[in-house]
Amino acid sequence: MTECRTPGALPRRSAGGRSVWGSLAAVVLLAVSACSSTPDRAVGERELRELGSSGRAVQARERTEERLRDVALAYADRTSLSLGLVVVHDVCVPGSGPGWFFQQETDNYKIACSMNVTAYYGADPEHMGDTLDGVLAAGDRDRSGPRSSGGSIPFTHTGYGVRLVAYYRDEGPNPQGAKAAEPTRLSAQGQTLTWDTSRDRGSRRLVEEPYAGLVDDPPVSRVVRAPKAATVAAIRKRYGSVIRLELPYRDYFGVLKNGRTRTAAPS
Repeated sequence: MTECRTPGALPRRSAGGRSVWGSLAAVVLLAVSACSSTPDRAVGERELRELGSSGRAVQARERTEERLRDVALAYADRTSLSLGLVVVHDVCVPGSGPGWFFQQETDNYKIACSMNVTAYYGADPEHMGDTLDGVLAAGDRDRSGPRSSGGSIPFTHTGYGVRLVAYYRDEGPNPQGAKAAEPTRLSAQGQTLTWDTSRDRGSRRLVEEPYAGLVDDPPVSRVVRAPKAATVAAIRKRYGSVIRLELPYRDYFGVLKNGRTRTAAPS
């Protein structure tokens, strides 16, 4: 009988909070089309799909998606941002097989699954300072209050964030330098906010539409857009500006070569 355990989170890279599988997300798309039993893969396509569709995998997938969506919703519920589109990307990849020459962090796995969420919000470009200040204030409250199971906003009124708000309120210089381009990015604890430029109309840089090349072929690669018909262009037309939130890939399920399973620890 196969033993099932839940010892905690799957192995991660230490840099930037990126997961083992999140860092491989780009090449996973190639693996989807070349999914066959080869010496450098721990399992073939059939077993990969069977394991990725198991009851434990489905339960872990649903829990993880709910938690990540809760984070995206927290920004809409607790700031002035208006949520317009959520994109979920969920991948299951095979572990490395005996034919793989280099040692990998996947050597002990048959499969591992991870997920990330990208959310797109509408914002008023004329009040970007107030918008960002509201995000930082929500993060301040998260930091000072009790930690919950989801919805954590990591951005606070410290350092760069304070200077960024002052810049957009015309109360301080560009935090990246006097001759630098308009800042459009803020990162903390693996989360990244990116927004349309609003000051330099001559060379405006805009948040792009979600990548259209993601393969929807679950459980190997699953893509969910909500609402399905929503676009970044439509959000911009309605609100004037777009802010994108990128949440890091979260490992949520894995099957070791000894048959044990691992699921992400509650957060």
